Parts: sequence; C-alpha cells; structure tokens
Amino acid sequence: MKLDILAIGIHPDDVELSASGTLLRHAAQGKTFGMLDLSKGELGTRGTPEIRAKEAADSARILGAQMRETLDVPDGLFVDSPEHRLKIIRVLRQYRPDIVLCNALTDRHPDHGRAAVMASEACFYSGLARIETFDKQGNLQEKWRPKAVYHYIQDQQLVPDFVVDISPWFDKKMESILAFRSQFYDPGGEAPNTPISGKDFLDFMEAKARVFGRSIQVPFAEGFNVSRTPGVRDLFDLD
Repeated sequence: MKLDILAIGIHPDDVELSASGTLLRHAAQGKTFGMLDLSKGELGTRGTPEIRAKEAADSARILGAQMRETLDVPDGLFVDSPEHRLKIIRVLRQYRPDIVLCNALTDRHPDHGRAAVMASEACFYSGLARIETFDKQGNLQEKWRPKAVYHYIQDQQLVPDFVVDISPWFDKKMESILAFRSQFYDPGGEAPNTPISGKDFLDFMEAKARVFGRSIQVPFAEGFNVSRTPGVRDLFDLD
C-alpha cells in the first residue's frame, strides 16, 4: 500500500494533537494517510502502553487512517541511532509516502525535538540505495525518499512557516484527541493530574488553533515548520 502522507510521532497522540486536522483535510481531498508511533509512550504518568495502544487504534479509526503502526523505540531514553533510523526507513520504504509530517523541531518535551531530527534524517537516508533494508518477508526494499518533510508545531507556540485551514474538521480532530481517555480531561477520573489532563489544556488546544487560523482569517488552523525551503508553483494557490 502506497500512502500520500505518513504522520510520525514519538508518542501516541502527538499526531492527533498537532496534525490530525491536516490529515482529515487531505483525506477529504481523496488523499491517503497513515500514522507511525515511534514509541509506546511507556513513560507517561497516566495509562499503560496497552491502554494507549487501544486508544491509538480507536483514534486511527475516528480519523480514517489507512494504517497505524508502533515501533519499539524507547520512550524518553531513546538515542538517535542507526538501529532506530533503520526501523523508520523500513516503514518509509514499505508505504512510500510523498509527504511526511513529524514532531516539532523544538518543544517543551525534549523527546519531540530529538525525534524530529531522527525522523527527518531517516527520510533522507531512505533515499540512499546503499542502505539496505528488508521487508517482513525478507525481500530487499527499494529506496524511497519523500518529496517533503514538514514539522507540526506542538506545545511551544513556534512561529509557523505555513498554516493549514482545518475549520470544517476541528470537531473531528478533538474527537480523535479525546479517544486517548487515559491522557486527557476526565472529570470522573482518579488518575494523577498532569500538564495535559485538565480542562484548561483542551481550552488551550482550541485557542492555539484559533491563533493559527487568525493569521489566514479562518476559525481554526494547524501550524507547521520546514527545514528545507519549499517551492511554490503558483502564487494564486497561496492564501
């Protein structure tokens, strides 16, 4: 299966929080997308890896993802190693996405920036024929390099290089976030409080989307950064 877009996050729910509206927008245009969680999020204060895996599957169904896979990169303690890059490269060569969305270039959580570099550089190395990887059946995979890599903005309010209007899909985005019931606001829950478990965090998510939307005069948007200058074929396609 070839995908148009592959969204990568170091933790389950990274993609939902920052790029799910963009995925929904492109799905409505007939594009295909999948999701790759690099870790199981096992260091999270709330929930367990098993609970978060079920929640991730529920969220993927809400969004209509063509696939969602989880690698076994350690949460928190991972290093940007050849072993971990090769795991990402195998997925890239299997699904051959044209566009990759991945973690923020810098953020409050140190995992995010490190994962951004690891995923982005894996996209480059995936295009080198002399790096050999094999699929699950033992067949040599062909090289593949995505056309573009974009970094979604997470907790820190970075200045976006571009924003995507997600206004018609904002409610569905929030539904996908709330599929992670162990992580976010649950007025009847007894789990420990975290920086993302209060109602104020959901209010923040809405406010952030409104701030991004304000710059292009729409109700809600998501922001992205680039590490390579993108080309524009038609000035009239820009809002």
